[in-house]
Amino acid sequence: MLMGVDSGEMEYVSGRYKSNCTKPWPYPLWHYTLHGECQETIPNLPLFYTYTVPPGSMSFSNTSVGDKPTDPYKKANEDDPKLETKVHDLIEFMTACRLGMMTTHEAATSNLVSRCMALAATEAGGIDLLFHTNTESGKTNDVSNDPNINISFVNVSGEWASISGTATIETARDLIKAHYNPLLKAWLGDLGDGKHDGSENDPRIGMIRVKMNSATYSPVAKNVLSRTAEVVRGAITGQPAQVDRLREISPSDVKEWRDAHTIT
Repeated sequence: MLMGVDSGEMEYVSGRYKSNCTKPWPYPLWHYTLHGECQETIPNLPLFYTYTVPPGSMSFSNTSVGDKPTDPYKKANEDDPKLETKVHDLIEFMTACRLGMMTTHEAATSNLVSRCMALAATEAGGIDLLFHTNTESGKTNDVSNDPNINISFVNVSGEWASISGTATIETARDLIKAHYNPLLKAWLGDLGDGKHDGSENDPRIGMIRVKMNSATYSPVAKNVLSRTAEVVRGAITGQPAQVDRLREISPSDVKEWRDAHTIT
């Protein structure tokens, strides 16, 4: 929440800042992007007028110290190897973890909810993910209502990955049979009607297909002792600790990889 003069407020809503302040701002020389177009200074804002602030155009503290990065930890640990290395290392990490947290927008509320899910398979050269689901469960309602989804993985070493994507519910029997696991019976149960029995023909079994949009992940760069030493050094010197490798797979990276691994 950003405060204006007197009791005015700026509220961040769905990528936009919304004002109920008609008073001058304390920083009247700020420039903003209004509905996608560059505007002059806005010293007064009409009641409940919404406008978009471009990514990276402002921060909470407005920190600026010469050419020094405002997020030195990220800058110190950024790692950008070639695309093949980035993707292969991420795939290896996800498949090794196998269990990840799936975050969806709950259909009936504004809540974000997470569930532990087992990775069943990958597609598109490993970047798209498949998970088994009971089509009668809440998460299928969530995905049907809002396909935007996040899958996160973490291991005991502190390595982690966050995958942003879009999800669909798949019920094609050939896909389900190709990835069926008898252990699904333990989760579905047998309803005793000869149909809903947890077998590969159980109509409740579906799959959630997550198509990656982008990803961020962090393979550990050093062992525990070295990382501890780095943290201590950083606390003493004020220099950011170099303990991880922060990697990003952008939407353009995803498109390049998908184009190269899509069977036509």
